[in-house]
Amino acid sequence: MSGSLNGNKILGAALATALVIIGVQQITGAIYHSEAPEKMGYFVDAPEEAAGGPAEVVLPPDWGTVLPTADLAAGEAAFARCQACHDAHQGGADKIGPNLWAVVGGPVMHRPGFAYSDAMNAHKAEAPTWGYDELDQFITAPARYVPGTKMSFAGIRDQQTRINLIAWLRTQGSGGIAIPAPDPARQPGAAAPAEGEAPAEGAAPAEGAAATEGAAPAAEGAVPATTQTPPVAPPASTSAPSNH
Repeated sequence: MSGSLNGNKILGAALATALVIIGVQQITGAIYHSEAPEKMGYFVDAPEEAAGGPAEVVLPPDWGTVLPTADLAAGEAAFARCQACHDAHQGGADKIGPNLWAVVGGPVMHRPGFAYSDAMNAHKAEAPTWGYDELDQFITAPARYVPGTKMSFAGIRDQQTRINLIAWLRTQGSGGIAIPAPDPARQPGAAAPAEGEAPAEGAAPAEGAAATEGAAPAAEGAVPATTQTPPVAPPASTSAPSNH
């Protein structure tokens, strides 16, 4: 009899423990209830440049106008964000990225022996020189301009910062690279002429056209000499000439 009583006590204690555990779980679930997210994972707010996404269309800089007035001190300060991967001094060693001495106007993959990516090697076949426009586009968004590049830098969105940086890089071994003449088509507010519209005043003549040295401009509304119709002589009179 005592053995049966002890067994009942043990069974009752086990059932009571199970009920307590279940009750605690129910109460805890009610207190700390949370809704499941619609999409699993974490949202990372990264700029589109880092993912090679689209960017707003910006008129290319008029290098002939902006380079002479660029802030070189600000450009050197902007290069501080590049120093972890690049050196721009003559004779400086390559780091994670190649040394950038004389990069402006120089060839793409200008550092012999540096392990450039296959993407940069393919890009070199399309754009072999680091011109002003090419550098500007690359610094804006490296992953978009050269898809597959090993350069993980997200890019510099501010155009004036890029102009200052490129102007300063030009002082690092690229001073012999000429600054182009100002280009009115790149200045703010400029628009491409409509199809069939005459070029703006001061524009260069069309390819293959030669101006006559010393020739005066035609009067307004005059027909060019090359298209004028030669004068037609009046018909000869059939009457006998007068004796007067």
